[in-house]
Amino acid sequence: MSEKTSSVHYINYLQLNKILDAQGLISDKEGKAAHEEMLFIIIHQTYELWFKQILHEIESIMDLFKEEKIDESSVGVVVRRMDRVNKIMTTLVGQLDILETMTSLDFLDFRDHLSPASGFQSHQFRKLEVMLGLKIEKRHQFGGCPYHSQFEGEKKEEILDLEESSSLFNLVEKWLERIPFLNMGDFDFSQKYEGAVNEMLDKEIAGIKDANLTEEDKSLRIRMIDENRKYFERVLDEKIHKEAIESGETSLSYKATMSALLINLYRDQPILHLPYQLLRGLVEMDHKILTWRFRHVQMVEKMLGQKIGTGGSSGQGYLKKTVDKHKLFTDLANIATLMISRSYLPELPQNIKDTLGFNYTK
Repeated sequence: MSEKTSSVHYINYLQLNKILDAQGLISDKEGKAAHEEMLFIIIHQTYELWFKQILHEIESIMDLFKEEKIDESSVGVVVRRMDRVNKIMTTLVGQLDILETMTSLDFLDFRDHLSPASGFQSHQFRKLEVMLGLKIEKRHQFGGCPYHSQFEGEKKEEILDLEESSSLFNLVEKWLERIPFLNMGDFDFSQKYEGAVNEMLDKEIAGIKDANLTEEDKSLRIRMIDENRKYFERVLDEKIHKEAIESGETSLSYKATMSALLINLYRDQPILHLPYQLLRGLVEMDHKILTWRFRHVQMVEKMLGQKIGTGGSSGQGYLKKTVDKHKLFTDLANIATLMISRSYLPELPQNIKDTLGFNYTK
């Protein structure tokens, strides 16, 4: 007797009937369908689907970082998922090219029907921002109302709960603070690094003094190097670093900053390959979100000029301010300021090289 086997049909598995029937044109209901509204709806529905996938990846990454110990294989999983998020963000930026095939006049055919609907009301994107670390005190507000006033019921409660929870920024900071490589035996990284910086700057000053320059030029260049030295000293001084956190100049803790610096400087050591890729992936994600915001501003400028946004904001003026203010992993990006060439990099003792050469639970 043959057994009847069940099969999943493509249409049913993807629930295409629901998806393909979800483009209800408001302009059509108002009596005159605007051709371009279909594109507008599909682009934004596609954004929301990609946001859902990004949230799926970020939630899994945060779950891994919540573990008490994060081994090297978990860091590898995080790196791969961060890479996927960044590739999705590249796609989101690219979708604006498609949306921009719609002209200003095309958009005005149906824009009046949209108010007060707005991108501000994208619960998934607001959720993503908060999960990454963009809490309410860091936001640029508009209209004197908190951003979560756009939501009600369970969606608002979810946002408020996330406001009180650890963000990806917090979890990465704690992970960096747990990395045990800053002080290993007789090797004090911060002390060795400070000595290397002073050696580098002293050599630069000596080179300027020996150069065929006017005394005025020499004095100017030396003053610039002395200012650089003060910057390094501010970063290396834990007390000053804490004061900078309190004043809002920086967010990443002193110990996490030192760990991130060590990872960047000694990235060629086998066990630091993946942590370096992770830090680089976080900075890349921040920059890609920034690029998406900026491209959105450019599109709004071309499409609407100085018009007020459908959600009641100042339109492009508000969007420009979010580009400047809504950055999350700037402290990791600024590690580049502290880099020194390999020729000045303190040599690691062989026993530490051996330790960095195989799996080390963090």
